[in-house]
Amino acid sequence: QVHLVESGGGLVQPGGSLRLSCAASERFREVNVMGWFRQVPGKQRELVATVLRGGKTNYADSVKGRFAISTINAENTVYLQMNDLSPEDTATYYCYANAIDSFYSGKDYWGKGTLVTVSS
Repeated sequence: QVHLVESGGGLVQPGGSLRLSCAASERFREVNVMGWFRQVPGKQRELVATVLRGGKTNYADSVKGRFAISTINAENTVYLQMNDLSPEDTATYYCYANAIDSFYSGKDYWGKGTLVTVSS
């Protein structure tokens, strides 16, 4: 079973920056899409940004111009650069992938999440 492992969360002041990383525990046979979602208690998980295998990206309107998702590298790692953070960005950020593993099984994968807190 492949796992997604996030890192890079933490406490940052408003206006600051953080870089999140997501790595797969094993290399997928093929990755269709990877991305980031976020969730605050009592609310639904929402899309932040995704990147397709070919490099096409998609962002939530609330983060356009501030966040940037990397392309998917050969190690099935993806990064989320978050700039000009605001308290409204405080959430647990989850890495997501839709991929095919070494047994030709395709499905969705989720990481356990990394907490981002934006506060002065």
